[in-house]
Amino acid sequence: MSEKAKFFSRSLFFLITISIFLLILSSFSLVQFPSNHFIPRSVFKLILVNSTSFFLKPNAQTELVKFPFLSSTDTNLSMRCGSLSCRNTNVGASRCYRNKTCGRNQALRKLKVFVYDLPSEFHFGLLGWKGNTNQTWPNVDSHSRIPPYPGGLNLQHSVEYWLTLDLLASNTPKVGTAVRVQNSSQADIVFVPFFSSLSYNRHSKLHGKEKVSVNKMLQTKLVQFLTARDEWKRFGGNDHLIVAHHPNSMLHARKKLGSAMFVLADFGRYPVEIANLGKDIIAPYKHVVRTIPSGESALFDRRPILMHFQGAIYRKDGGAIRQELYYLLKDEKDVHFTFGTYRGNGIKKAAQGMASSKFCLNIAGDTPSSNRLFDAIASHCVPVIISDDIELPFEDVLDYSEFCLFVRASDAVKKGYLLDLLRGIEKDQWTKLWERLKEIAPHFEYSYPSQPGDAVDMVWKAVLRKTSSVQFKRHRKSRHARSEALLKRI
Repeated sequence: MSEKAKFFSRSLFFLITISIFLLILSSFSLVQFPSNHFIPRSVFKLILVNSTSFFLKPNAQTELVKFPFLSSTDTNLSMRCGSLSCRNTNVGASRCYRNKTCGRNQALRKLKVFVYDLPSEFHFGLLGWKGNTNQTWPNVDSHSRIPPYPGGLNLQHSVEYWLTLDLLASNTPKVGTAVRVQNSSQADIVFVPFFSSLSYNRHSKLHGKEKVSVNKMLQTKLVQFLTARDEWKRFGGNDHLIVAHHPNSMLHARKKLGSAMFVLADFGRYPVEIANLGKDIIAPYKHVVRTIPSGESALFDRRPILMHFQGAIYRKDGGAIRQELYYLLKDEKDVHFTFGTYRGNGIKKAAQGMASSKFCLNIAGDTPSSNRLFDAIASHCVPVIISDDIELPFEDVLDYSEFCLFVRASDAVKKGYLLDLLRGIEKDQWTKLWERLKEIAPHFEYSYPSQPGDAVDMVWKAVLRKTSSVQFKRHRKSRHARSEALLKRI
């Protein structure tokens, strides 16, 4: 090869090397550019290394945050405003990446809620509270003045109570998601403060000379009240929020008020045209067992029971599987599968059993969901969900497969299947599920005052995510009305 050819070859090699180096350097630099730069950051944001996705933190540091591999579709979804690309959904979690601009907007965004001042017979009056003349609401500034909710199994469907308390306190300095507004035209959502689950639990039976139960009477009055309101007529109830967590609550009124957004436990007793994921919110039950502090949670070797179930065995519909599993598992030495109620000492026994078990069975009952799942979460007992039609709270932001096991009903009833599956899970695999379970447990705690990321706050955030569809319906409905009003002015 001539000297000229050699020089040309070396020069070309050097030029290519320098070009590749500059390209890599510019790619890393562009990731740090502001989101409004003329070159899209998304072009350079994702670097795939050994089937793993890495995101560069937007804080000008070179620290890399590692995530499980995402497809292009998942990446786009995870990067949308308001969503977290992380395992831990707690605010400020070190493993989270949130787009700077989106995160700032989401933090500032409040759910504006208008609350109907319904008479107390619809809410706190059902708890025996009687206010002074013209007093609609109890004073929530002092815990001692707040009417307590009945204990036992009543508590599991008390969602309406916690949301209402949060709204009543929302005008005081707080860091929650929902804020109460006094003008309905400024609201994202109109809240209907009817304690429907308590009404069903306490007042659905006839007493004395009653011909109509208090529960049915209140629903009839509620329909009359709502359908006469301008707020309801404006959008046909699409922007109204009604809590009907007990599967039998609102039984007489749900069809007439089905255009509203419902807060439910599941869709087990609802036709799809009345309740569906497109418009409604699935909220967790309030667990009735004691919450195990993270530091007291028993490790793998300190949980002698392999799997735990205590409850009603003979159920209707999809719950018939409980009976089949009972006869398959009742004689196994490391399995606790027994009849049980929450009466007497039942709650305490259930809590002790779950806290001593590696896995807790959540089996479909009369409806797809049950409080047992949330008792298991509070006990840090890895849930095994055997309910093919179950809908789960906050599943758009929580990946339940990180802290639960899912087993199809058809597989669970095969002899030996469930035992082989759970006995085959090794200590380190179980520990990974258990660690994540402890991380997400606060999301299922109802509290007053509410805390960032607790169940109350998570429900409001879920409602906030639904408001885009409410706005869509609003805008479609007002297309011609606004144009016609403008033409009249011309």
